[in-house]
Amino acid sequence: MKRSGEGGVRDFLQLMKPSLSIMVVFSSVISYLLVPDVMYDWWRIVLLFAGGMLVTGSANTINQVVEKDTDAQMKRTAKRPVASGRLSPEQGWGFAIFTGALGIFVLGYYFNWTAATLAAFSLFLYAFVYTPLKKVNSVAVLVGAFPGALPCLIGWVAGYVPGQPINWLGGIIMFGIQFLWQFPHFWAIAWVAHKDYSNVGFKLLPSEKGPTKFTALQTVVYALLMLPITVAPFFVGICSYNNVKGMTGLGLIILANIFLIARAVALYSRMDVPAARRVMFGSYIHLPVVLLALLLAKS
Repeated sequence: MKRSGEGGVRDFLQLMKPSLSIMVVFSSVISYLLVPDVMYDWWRIVLLFAGGMLVTGSANTINQVVEKDTDAQMKRTAKRPVASGRLSPEQGWGFAIFTGALGIFVLGYYFNWTAATLAAFSLFLYAFVYTPLKKVNSVAVLVGAFPGALPCLIGWVAGYVPGQPINWLGGIIMFGIQFLWQFPHFWAIAWVAHKDYSNVGFKLLPSEKGPTKFTALQTVVYALLMLPITVAPFFVGICSYNNVKGMTGLGLIILANIFLIARAVALYSRMDVPAARRVMFGSYIHLPVVLLALLLAKS
């Protein structure tokens, strides 16, 4: 048995929540590739991926250090490195500072300092505003959606060389896609884990009464809002439907949205954990399909 603070390399990697971080960085890379006339080469994609993983991993590490006591009380998080004592809070802070600083440097030095500044802001907002707010008010989900969506804007901005004018509209649309997507996604997670979350004082559903018709209705509303925002790139010149690839991409986006809306409506109808779990897993399918379809339809 390892004593407290004697974690290994695997524990440090777990601090970064690699599966979650990869999904976040994936959206950043796709946003980068959607920039018109972007400098496309595998080395830059690897650097963007690495920088994003480091910054996201830093935010996730701080989250686990700050929430170590509440993590220890929940079955799904009790085995996390800091919560279980395999790593000390000091080790966690040191790892977070190193990865965060290195990630911001990579984004600034190899891409531009606007992207690096956005990454630093996202890290701060997630770690020091969203994380403590979870025990105060359900507005934490709204606040957390900003750092959750900023990777798309970071990736978009990273696609511009220093001194080149940035088309902020395209970046804001990509930000908006991931921003709105997080509400049905996260409310489904909070529905499934409501008992654990409420036991430790987390307030993450829009209704103080927990999983209610109001919560389910909100999930439907945000799923519906995903349709116009995900087709917006076709109306601002990022994507085109004037060829087979464009029409295929647009069709996939519409089908993905119908899929998510149907699952949200089913949650409203059934009001149970299995339906919420289907929304949760459906959202994991929805976002990658939409992003890859946009890339397929790029003008």
